[in-house]
Amino acid sequence: MHTLMLLALLQAPPSVCYEVFVRSFYDSNGDGIGDLRGLTQKLDYIKGLGADCIWLMPVAESPSYHGYDVTNYYKVEPDYGTNDDFKALMAEAHQRGIKVLVDLVLNHASSEHPYFQEALRDTLSPHRNWFLWSKTGGNGWHKSPVRDEYYYGLFWSGMPDLNFEHPAVMNEAKYVAKYWLDSLGVDGFRLDAIRHLVEVGDSNANTGATHRAIREWGQYVRMIAPTSYTIGEVWDNTENILTYYPNQLDAYFAFPISEGLMDAVRSGKAGPLIPTVLQFQAAQPAWRWAPFQRNHDQTRTMTFLQNDVAGAKLAATILMTLPGVPFIYYGEEIGMTGDKPDERLRTPMQWTATSAGFTSGKPWEASQADTQAVNVAREDRDPNSLLNLYRRLARERHANSALENGRLIPVESRNESVLAYIRADSARAVLVVANLGKTAAPNVALPAGYRSRTPLTRTLAPRRAYTYELTKRP
Repeated sequence: MHTLMLLALLQAPPSVCYEVFVRSFYDSNGDGIGDLRGLTQKLDYIKGLGADCIWLMPVAESPSYHGYDVTNYYKVEPDYGTNDDFKALMAEAHQRGIKVLVDLVLNHASSEHPYFQEALRDTLSPHRNWFLWSKTGGNGWHKSPVRDEYYYGLFWSGMPDLNFEHPAVMNEAKYVAKYWLDSLGVDGFRLDAIRHLVEVGDSNANTGATHRAIREWGQYVRMIAPTSYTIGEVWDNTENILTYYPNQLDAYFAFPISEGLMDAVRSGKAGPLIPTVLQFQAAQPAWRWAPFQRNHDQTRTMTFLQNDVAGAKLAATILMTLPGVPFIYYGEEIGMTGDKPDERLRTPMQWTATSAGFTSGKPWEASQADTQAVNVAREDRDPNSLLNLYRRLARERHANSALENGRLIPVESRNESVLAYIRADSARAVLVVANLGKTAAPNVALPAGYRSRTPLTRTLAPRRAYTYELTKRP
């Protein structure tokens, strides 16, 4: 790749990002487990979907299937391949103009991590203060298997929390970031569960010490990699998410927008979606927040909408025409289903009708029952499929500066089932109208100062979205 092209790739924030669970994406060697070489083989599919960014769920060595309990922060999970396989993935992604973000788990390590095992057995260990200990226990505290004491692990006994008030832990978090940026070539990080980074007394979320720790780590990453992109998981309300700006990470997931979007499509009522978007828009530039439909912890869109394909198309159209950096969870673009437990939210990607086209062996987790009807091969051939809608929406977003960078201007619909807004920048404008309801509805009136390049349909069909290119009146 030419040096100037690489610089352009890394200097621009992502436009559309695709979340991948490597274990479930594509198996290159028939062992039933997705791997880095398999993902590399499918980069053209991701590029064709219109994504210029991939977020990889954890790929560091871990004893669990999901990888959120890390035993070696400097080594790729052997099920997925080697560090060299990861470097090859990065090279191929960059050749296609795709950034790669990796999930970095800083809140906790694995209980099998050598440092924790050492600290557990030796109270004089240099790593003892890397973790939190108590004689009395309580919520989130777990009994030590070797002596009369407890260690803290907010999520699970297998995930002891790291102590970020100990300077050596912060230093190690910086070393880990530098390694992945410099040695493995990543473009940035998704930070897991960061609102819980530092507990203070009985408070385990959004503490002042948490903000200070994230600020220090984020500033270090920007210093050593000015073109990197960091995005955090703060699963909370809008007001609390906005406290993590302006100078901690680059961006955060807009969980309230996700909830507003999915509730609007399921209920058929616009609800608080647009006011929530306007809150984020007023507070920060759009590249600093990320709307999405679902992620790896949530019931998949098609299951949430009770297999309403029209609803899934509505949700896709709204997501891809909102401001922000949209994130798409793998398989959402074909309408994969899935509900709790977590393994069933993360089933193998359905490439074909046969064994989901994911592996030539036995998959690590059984595919969903609908693979015959819901798969990439089938939807690829259908111009009206959900998959091809996602592709068109991404193309339109990339091609239209108003959709990619413009501000959202709400449009009055006078109907709780009709969602309407304009995306506009200095050069272009687009009207988006979505009839969320199950009955036809009158179209909106264009605000003063705009006219449509094509006539607006007078009646909006139920469960359907429309976009119109606008011009500004002189």
